[in-house]
Amino acid sequence: MTPSRDIDRLIDIMAKLRTPVTGCPWDLEQDFATIAPYAIEEAYEVADAIARHDLEDLKDELGDLLLQVVFHARMAQEQNAFAFGDVVEAISRKMIRRHPHVFGDKAGKLSPVEVKGNWDRIKAEEKAERAARHPGEPAPSSLLSGVKAGMPALTRALELQRKASTVGFDWNDPRAVLSKIREEADEIEAALDQGDMSEVAAETGDLLFALVNLARHVGADPETSLRNTNTKFERRFAYIERTLAARGVAMGNASLDEMDSLWNEAKTKEAAE
Repeated sequence: MTPSRDIDRLIDIMAKLRTPVTGCPWDLEQDFATIAPYAIEEAYEVADAIARHDLEDLKDELGDLLLQVVFHARMAQEQNAFAFGDVVEAISRKMIRRHPHVFGDKAGKLSPVEVKGNWDRIKAEEKAERAARHPGEPAPSSLLSGVKAGMPALTRALELQRKASTVGFDWNDPRAVLSKIREEADEIEAALDQGDMSEVAAETGDLLFALVNLARHVGADPETSLRNTNTKFERRFAYIERTLAARGVAMGNASLDEMDSLWNEAKTKEAAE
């Protein structure tokens, strides 16, 4: 089978991979639950390529992400639930409906504030329509019900806080969040003193939640901030590795003080640059 720019070819490839007996044994044994983590992973790979400004890599990662959509759609088709075309139709309908200022009678005539108001109103209408289609399901009992449980923890913490802030459950000053962070750190220390590791874990979660809140208040995306810090850690650790190797010292034989000194050296060089 030759490559193609046609989405139908990709759909055909997935169908062959999922064909009993002649298909791929690994692909055949997958289901929605086992594939879901790969969809999340591929989304992160897309974000990583963007952060590295690598458009060639971004092309490949977008393909990997598209494959996840095709994979899920194929499994749904096998259950006579929906197919890839239904996915395309659903998102097309949603985008047209949510952009009446582009596709409707008032095209190009709305202000950004009116666009945002329209978007919120239409989303509320869609939510009510979904509820009407599933009358047996209990109505959401909380403002936070719409925050999906399957989101990455940092992102979900951010969305939970944003939702709560819409009804005034929020601090007005980042310094108040800093105070909460210090309080959570003190509680971790108290749990350590008591030797209660389960409480240490719980309080660590509280501290992370408070840190996300601080990021939100200062206009920083916590996921992006942590990614940048991860990159910085890798860069400085690599400096330690290179320097020790140049000295003929194996990483396992270097003392913590020696590595810490090199870390600070790397930090100083970065600041000078």
